[in-house]
Amino acid sequence: MSSPEQWTHPDPGEGPAAQAAQPSREQVIAGLRATTEGGAELTQLLTPEGERVGSPRFDRYVEDIDAEALRGLYRDMVLVRRADRECNAMQRQGQLGIWVPLLGQEAAQIGSGRALKPQDMAFPSYREHGVAFTRGVDFRELLGIFRCTDHSGWDFRAHGFHPYTIVIGNQVLNAAGYAMGQRFEGKVGNTDTDGRPAEHDEATIVYFGDGATSQGDVHEGFVWAAVYDAPLVFFCQNNQWAISEPTERQSRLPLYQRARGYGFPGIRVDGNDVLACLAVTRWALEECRHGNGPVLIEAFTYRMDAHTTTDDPTRYRLSDELEAWKLKDPIERVRAHLARNGFAEGSFFEQIQAEADEFAAQLRDFCFNMPEPPPERVFSQVYAEPSPELDAQREEYLAYLDGFATAGER
Repeated sequence: MSSPEQWTHPDPGEGPAAQAAQPSREQVIAGLRATTEGGAELTQLLTPEGERVGSPRFDRYVEDIDAEALRGLYRDMVLVRRADRECNAMQRQGQLGIWVPLLGQEAAQIGSGRALKPQDMAFPSYREHGVAFTRGVDFRELLGIFRCTDHSGWDFRAHGFHPYTIVIGNQVLNAAGYAMGQRFEGKVGNTDTDGRPAEHDEATIVYFGDGATSQGDVHEGFVWAAVYDAPLVFFCQNNQWAISEPTERQSRLPLYQRARGYGFPGIRVDGNDVLACLAVTRWALEECRHGNGPVLIEAFTYRMDAHTTTDDPTRYRLSDELEAWKLKDPIERVRAHLARNGFAEGSFFEQIQAEADEFAAQLRDFCFNMPEPPPERVFSQVYAEPSPELDAQREEYLAYLDGFATAGER
């Protein structure tokens, strides 16, 4: 069968450009299969069965991950999944206005998040609860966003974690600008005497989904980052569904290959393999710190729940697809690896589950007892400096509310 790449790069003399770029039915099928099955270039260090596979290219990036560190990654994923499930349940009970599940994407978020250094900056969309966890953001801070009482109340500079972005793809432009600033300020391209990047060098990572790759903001971010060699890792969590649209409706080729057209490397990693996600992201961040420009990572994963709690995935995807991906569960493969190699006993797994349940109980108690903010809260922390226009709007709004109280006294 022909390779799908043949019709994206027609050889000279094959005919008119429009005709040469028209794929055959077999080529389209080959392209779709590469998009939906991971493909031969999928980087994987831990199989779905929990078996460690070697990689001459990436093994060195996880040499420090011993049994204890792997148990830590397992703990991270279990706690984040349990918190995610609790928040999903609280939304159904009317305690949150909406929730954006990350079920199935724990490895992509924990692996990439743990690859970051304290001086790095991460720009999330609205699903990166696991990345927030790795950056030290109190999970309770996330609840205010989805309870509609706050907007990213953490200190984003201290945590190296930007506020959530709801507009699809907009965070890519923000990240590109921030990374360009790192470049202009000389915070990349410095090396120690051993040839490795200096410890104080910085990099930026930005998260978005496969659906966002169809947005203009993402492509503009690609262009600017490439032109200025910005130290920016584009981390695409390809969970196969942009709400109700499958990936093959958006691209004829695997998403990571789009980087080729912008002049920087792209790589596809098993997004359900926390070890591979950690290794590949460390490599990409190192490329950025060396001053080699941006990198695109496509984390090939699957959204095992709805897009948000307002979505019904049974309307557009089959249950057998979900069942097939359950066999690739990111947590179970680490559990299998730990158990098979004698790195953890049953008591360890029970302890982690108990800790996760307690973590969820604390979130639940906090959410149910979260005080309602005063009406003027919506006007606070909007700008760093005082704004006469905003002050006037606040006073007008409070006067409007007072009018209802006055009318009730008559």
